[in-house]
Amino acid sequence: MKKRIAIITGATGGLGKEFVSLMVNEAIDEIWCVARNIQKLNSLKDEYENKVVALSYDLSEQESIANIRSLLDKEQPRITYLINNAGTGEVLGSFTDLKMEKAYEIVQLNCGAVVSLCAICIPYMQEGDRIINLSSQSSFQPVPYLNLYAATKAFVRSYTRALNVELKQKGISATAVCPGWVDTEMLPRTSNGIEIKYPGLVSPKRVALKALSDAKKQKDMSVCTGYVKYMHLLSKIFPQKVVMKTWTRSVQKYL
Repeated sequence: MKKRIAIITGATGGLGKEFVSLMVNEAIDEIWCVARNIQKLNSLKDEYENKVVALSYDLSEQESIANIRSLLDKEQPRITYLINNAGTGEVLGSFTDLKMEKAYEIVQLNCGAVVSLCAICIPYMQEGDRIINLSSQSSFQPVPYLNLYAATKAFVRSYTRALNVELKQKGISATAVCPGWVDTEMLPRTSNGIEIKYPGLVSPKRVALKALSDAKKQKDMSVCTGYVKYMHLLSKIFPQKVVMKTWTRSVQKYL
C-alpha cells in the first residue's frame, strides 16, 4: 500500500507552520516540508519527530523542482495534500525600488513553482486528494505599490480556480486561499518611521483552519474573515480605478 503524504512549501514559518500542525492530525504517513532554511526545517522535524521529512530547497530554481520530482519518482507515494504556501514579495514599495533579480524571484516562486509542483504532483494524487494554493486578497484587483506581488497572486487565483474545474473528473480539488493581511514575519511593522496599520489583520492559524475546511468542501476559493469578504464584494461593485485610487491614498503616508 502506498504511503500517504502531504507536501507543504514555505513550511517553517507563519502559515506554513500552521499547515504542518494541522497535517499532523490528518490520515497521512509523512509531511514533506519544503523550505530554504535547513536549521528551521530541522527544528520542525524535532518537534514532530519522524512524521516530518525535511527538504531544503529554493523553489525559485528549477533544479529544486527537478529534485522533488526525482524523489517522488523514487518513493511513489500518494499525495493527499499539496499545499503551495511558499511565496515572496515587496510590501508597500515603488516599482523603482524593485531590482530585476528580486522581480524574477517573485514571479518564479509565486507563480512558476506553484504550476511546476502541481504538474509533478497531480499524477500522484487520487480521488479525494486536495491542492491548496496561497493567493491573496490582493488578487481581487490591481494594487499600486504592491503591483508585482498582487499580479502574481491574481495569477494563482485564476490558475487554481480553472484547475479545480479540470480536476473534477478525477475527484481532486484545488482551492485558492485569499487572506487579507496575515500576522507573520513577512510584514514590516514601520515605514518612514511610521507604524503601519494593517486593516483586518488576522492570525495565520485562523487562515489555515479556514483553508483546510474549505478544501475539504472542495471550494475553489477560501476567503477568511468578514472583512476580506467585504473587500471582495467592493472589488466587484466599484470600478477598479476607484479602488486603486482609494488604496493609493490610504498608503501614501508610508511611501
